[in-house]
Amino acid sequence: MDQAHKGTALITGASSGIGAIYAERLARRGYDVILVARNRDRLLALAERITNETRQSVEIVDADLGDRAALAAVEAKLKQDASITLLVNNAGVGTHTPLLDSNVDAMTQLIDLNVTALTRLTYAAIPGFVARGKGAVINISSVVAISPETLNGVYGGSKAFVLAFSQSLHHELAGKGVQVQAVLPGATATDFWQTGGLPIEHLPESIVMSASDMVDAALTGFDRGELVTIPSLHAGEEWEAFEAARQTMAPHLSSNVPASRYTTGQ
Repeated sequence: MDQAHKGTALITGASSGIGAIYAERLARRGYDVILVARNRDRLLALAERITNETRQSVEIVDADLGDRAALAAVEAKLKQDASITLLVNNAGVGTHTPLLDSNVDAMTQLIDLNVTALTRLTYAAIPGFVARGKGAVINISSVVAISPETLNGVYGGSKAFVLAFSQSLHHELAGKGVQVQAVLPGATATDFWQTGGLPIEHLPESIVMSASDMVDAALTGFDRGELVTIPSLHAGEEWEAFEAARQTMAPHLSSNVPASRYTTGQ
């Protein structure tokens, strides 16, 4: 593919799992890639492999996005590098631990990465995309964005933010040449579960998708211009009905009088 036409994709959380597969797939599509993650050794190994297999340019940035100075450096990169045409906000952390068993400082760090870092990186990229009239943002959310009871509520809340933020961006940027996609994976075979204290082997095989299948499905949704892609949802009409109900309610959510069910005597 035409490398100059594709430009550069910056992928966070790129050293393993979903992020590493996005990096490989996007390089094969003709993107140069910038890999952002904490583990420098993993980044170097992945960069060498992608370069050898695709001949695309690969840059690595070893940065902990939970650290404000490191985050600011990646923000500066997004603002200054006009070759960047795609931002993949994949970096994130999660947990299945219930609220009463969770450490609030750890939950705050989760919000810092899943919400604050994603927001700041998007804010850094979007003005340049709009000015150039092209660009795309892929935000990795989760099915817990619409099913927050499934796992820890802070994690679910953070991913609900990612979905709502993506929907709002899509609305604001309509007609400005910028594509926005929110990807809502279900259980995916990555280090996420082990890191969160629940090995993947403890989950039913029937609900766990390989990371490769997840990313390939998500990229198909991206190619189709989907705003929301849920790779595991076989009954796509269920999401369409859910979204249609939300849109139907939207004009009726604010009124100068309370609903009759809340007034005295009803």
